[in-house]
Parts: sequence; C-alpha cells; structure tokens
Amino acid sequence: MPIRTNRGRAAVYRRLWSWPLRSPNHLIATIVGFAVVIIVFTSVIPAITKGARGGGSTGAATTTSQVPGQVGVLPSGVPTISLPTKAAPPSSTPASAPVDPDAAVTADLWAEAWITRPADNKNSTWLETLRKYTTEELLPQMATVDPGNLPTALEGRVQEKESHTDSVVFEVGLKGGGTLQMTVVKRAEVWLVHKYDRV
Repeated sequence: MPIRTNRGRAAVYRRLWSWPLRSPNHLIATIVGFAVVIIVFTSVIPAITKGARGGGSTGAATTTSQVPGQVGVLPSGVPTISLPTKAAPPSSTPASAPVDPDAAVTADLWAEAWITRPADNKNSTWLETLRKYTTEELLPQMATVDPGNLPTALEGRVQEKESHTDSVVFEVGLKGGGTLQMTVVKRAEVWLVHKYDRV
C-alpha cells in the first residue's frame, strides 16, 4: 500500500538513513558499497567512453583513406598551391617629397623673427612677430620664453633636413653655438612652424 502521509515518508527515510548506524556490520557494509560504486565510476565508465571515442576516430580515418576522390582530400601527384601570406602593414614613415618653396620662406622668416629681440624685451611683443608664421598649438608653449636669453644672430642659411608632402624639417646654425631646428607643417594651404628645438 503506498505511503500517503508526510509522517509515513519521514519514518521510511529515517529507517533508511539510520540503517548503517544500527550495528558495526551495517556500517562496514555501507562503506564497502560506496567504495565499489566509486571504483566502478572511476575506472569502468572512463574506459568505455574512451573506447567509444577511439573507435569513432579510427573508423573515420579508415573511411577517408578508402574512399577515393573524397571532398577535401587531394589525390596523389597533384601539386599543392601555397597561398600568399598576409601583406605587411604600410610603413608609418611618410614618403619623402621635394621641398615646397613656401615652406622654406616660412622657415627663413620664422628664424629671423625668433632671434629678433623686441625693443621692450617683452614676451608678448616677441610672440606677435612670430604669430603669423606659427601654429596656434605652438604659441602657448612659447609664452614662457625670455627673448633676452635668445641668440642675436644666425650662422649660415636655413637648410632642409627632412622633406615630406605635408611637413618639412629645417635647421640653421646659431651664433655662439648650437642649432635651431624647425618643423614646418602645411595647414589649409599655408606653411606654419609647428615645432622647434634648440640643440
């Protein structure tokens, strides 16, 4: 007769769980039973699944070798074609180009304005003479320059060091030693000094 009440089910579960604790023999039998179950799961089942995988791959290999003209298998004697390798990324260095005469004029005028000290020796007056030849990004960086500490003359003429389609690096010697390097860039069809270094 089926158990229809919770109390009846609880009593049955209690008997099942308390059975191993009724005597030492019951406890030993329970431990041995668990050990047998664990051994079966850890040795027999992995061997069965491994055998199933190995048999499947062996069968597939046999089928591939026995069926001539199978899709994906090249017949013997057919030369293999090597695919082209991935093209190397383009170089980040811009290509060289002839010097634009306007860039050279800008470099000459900027270098002359750079060494010219204003009458009041103020930075603001000095920057005004450079503004029309200089990018807006460079002007704030020059706001701390004291014109009184700059060389008073150039030595030699301004010469190009590197030339690209949209930028040219010029350099000129300074009186007392050193070199002035200027990077002139093209902005809206106008060449302006974007960077300079005193080396």
